[in-house]
Amino acid sequence: MQRLLMLLVSLIILVPGRAQKIWISGAVEDSISHNPLPGVIVTVNHDTAKVITNQYGLFRIAVPSQDAILLFQHNGYFPKSLSAGAYSRMLVQLNSREEIQEDVAKKAKAIARERSSNGSNPNYSNSGMGTRAFFDETYGTLYENKFVETGIKNTSLFAIDVDRAAYSNIRRFVKLKEKIPVNAVRIEEMLNYFHYHYPLPPPGQTLAIYSKYATCPWADEHRLLQIAVRGKSVNVDSLPPSNLVFLIDVSGSMATPNKLPLLQAAFRILVNNLRSNDHVAIVAYAGAPGIILPSTPGNEKVKILNAIDYLSAGGATAGEAAIKLAYQIAEENFIKDGNNRVIMATDGDFNVGQTSDHDMEQLILGKKETGVLLTCLGFGMKNYKDSKLETLSSKGNGNFAYIDNLEEANKIFAREFGSTLFTVAKDIQADVVFNPRTVKSYRLIGYENKVIQEEDTASDKISGGIIGAGHCAVAMYEIVPQDGMAAADSSLATVNLSYREAVDTTMKTISYTVSGELTLFKEASNDFRFASAVALMGMLLRKSAYKGNGTCNMVMDIAKRSLGDDPGGYRKEFIVLLKGLKKSGKIED
Repeated sequence: MQRLLMLLVSLIILVPGRAQKIWISGAVEDSISHNPLPGVIVTVNHDTAKVITNQYGLFRIAVPSQDAILLFQHNGYFPKSLSAGAYSRMLVQLNSREEIQEDVAKKAKAIARERSSNGSNPNYSNSGMGTRAFFDETYGTLYENKFVETGIKNTSLFAIDVDRAAYSNIRRFVKLKEKIPVNAVRIEEMLNYFHYHYPLPPPGQTLAIYSKYATCPWADEHRLLQIAVRGKSVNVDSLPPSNLVFLIDVSGSMATPNKLPLLQAAFRILVNNLRSNDHVAIVAYAGAPGIILPSTPGNEKVKILNAIDYLSAGGATAGEAAIKLAYQIAEENFIKDGNNRVIMATDGDFNVGQTSDHDMEQLILGKKETGVLLTCLGFGMKNYKDSKLETLSSKGNGNFAYIDNLEEANKIFAREFGSTLFTVAKDIQADVVFNPRTVKSYRLIGYENKVIQEEDTASDKISGGIIGAGHCAVAMYEIVPQDGMAAADSSLATVNLSYREAVDTTMKTISYTVSGELTLFKEASNDFRFASAVALMGMLLRKSAYKGNGTCNMVMDIAKRSLGDDPGGYRKEFIVLLKGLKKSGKIED
């Protein structure tokens, strides 16, 4: 027996073991546009392994060793060879064979045109979503603000917020050439989608207030007042550590390409911006929630990305239980003076446990005092529950965005990383007190579901909105001036802004006097005129009774003349979007 064992041991020593394969995964993208590249052939030198990137530019291939050389080939791009090295995840950029356009202006217009027609990446856009029915989408009912006479009530109280979901959702409808539901048009979210150039607050100050007053292009006898609130900027290196919980919907309704796969690609962008002092946990939910990844340092990106990549959709949607679990994990890993936040990504179609908008409102109000903030990201169509996500974000000290393509994910998680995830002020309420000597009546354009009634001011359930680092929130009023208005230097209104610091419970107030100095509309700043064009477009889409003589052509003319400095090309994209609306006949000429 002993001799037999010795023989077996010797055989094991003599027979070489099978070489263990090393798995390499990653993504391939265009080096200029950063769009994922499908159809890239990935091979290994001196090996038979071969894979092709999927529609999201992702691949996974086995290599014999870390010394293996990977070759990436695509007909429209120059081939590229890379060593596998010590990495199990790669981001590969290929250079197009086409001649690079030297003219920056032409390039910007081309990018804007492409974004509007297909999204920055056709594989992520909603143009191929198939069904054309929108009967099961839900939107909160909005009743347009009316003119209020200052002799009856001269105060206008509303929650300042920087949500911008409505604009990207409208863009989705335009791309699909579908009718835009009136209640999907929230004008304040359209206004706040864009970047404005108001100065940052002075050092030591969290918020700054600015105003502009000019004639109104769609009603000659009226005036327009723009009030802007700018948040302080925080250097990325100085941002507080983050305790994030990704709350990801993997129910059956998320199985389509424009939902979970786009969601995964969006979160990959966010993960690549995390620092070593940030932590991420992942909760996924279908019929029941589960912890996919415990709280993990941000520099363990491979571990986090693997957890995201291997998610799959199927089952019912237990939103209530998932929210409770996500907040529990956030509280267990709470960072004092840090950025504690749940990032919820879903189509909002909850069907297990408490599911109504009211139920969700009560649930999230109970979590608000934990100090954990909430970011809601909407995905998909047909059964998209906009009303539920808006309720959750507004009641949970949060922000709300709709991601219709990968470019939008880049905007939210890369270009606007700080303003999206780092709140500098919360519970922000603007109390605008108009001067009856100069203002006969006023109308707040948009913010219908953020107006705070006097009887609600003492209620704990009524709170303000939030502003992220460096963000600028804009509100616009249409004004009917008093006959024989006082001198130009007379005050038009006083803005009293109340807010709390992100990590403080003390309510603070700043005041600002709005000058009555009137500017002709054509001489107003680019920011003022462009915001006015966006507001008018919103009124036209809502078929507003207050659009005056405004038309699509007027919007187009104003927007074209007020592009100004346009980082990201989003104002140019607005014009392309407007052309699509006009061509479809879904907006008045």
